[in-house]
Amino acid sequence: MQTGVFIISAPSGSGKTTLVERLLRELPGLLFSVSYTTRAPRGQEQNGREYCFITREEFESMVRSDELLEWAMVFGNYYGTARHFLDDASRQGKDLLLDIDVQGAKQVKEKIPDAVSVFILPPSREILEWRLRHRSQDSEEVIRKRLLDAGREIYGYDQYDYILINDQLDSSAERLKAIVQYERSRRGNRGAPEGEDTARRLADSCRKERVQTQVVPILASFGG
Repeated sequence: MQTGVFIISAPSGSGKTTLVERLLRELPGLLFSVSYTTRAPRGQEQNGREYCFITREEFESMVRSDELLEWAMVFGNYYGTARHFLDDASRQGKDLLLDIDVQGAKQVKEKIPDAVSVFILPPSREILEWRLRHRSQDSEEVIRKRLLDAGREIYGYDQYDYILINDQLDSSAERLKAIVQYERSRRGNRGAPEGEDTARRLADSCRKERVQTQVVPILASFGG
């Protein structure tokens, strides 16, 4: 059975982490790739759970040794995905789930063209700013920078296969799950899901070409 690769990207504060956690709880057969980073842990983060925290020297050594499937510099720190996760997923008979940014997604798609990519959008800039402020993790300066970067990131949405507008958590979680189920079924991975027609319909509603009219006002709210 061929290992499938699913890429999830989103601006910070779009609800990506919550959606990914629900997907992993509700859908078996997925291996989540824990990204490597050179930034310091925040709050209750633990090494090997949220991220693998390493030094800049260690990260640059991994780059030189071609040990990374993708990597990028974000907010002055390195982030990357180790190649071994793809081998681990294949060995375990699972599909690989990547939570990476637009730069990383582009690198993975170049190396694995049949990887399935999903971009999660907030309903508007105003809602994204509200979410960033109410999670109380960042300083005012960092919030402003995240909003500025989000305004740039969202214009990369058109390189993704699916666009998921996270306007309501439960329905967004169902649509993300349906995308993975449908793609698995379409490629012959793990058979057809129970409720295949529903999965196909929900997945189809998130195809890039189907959500263009919904994306336009979101881009406009960011000044696009």
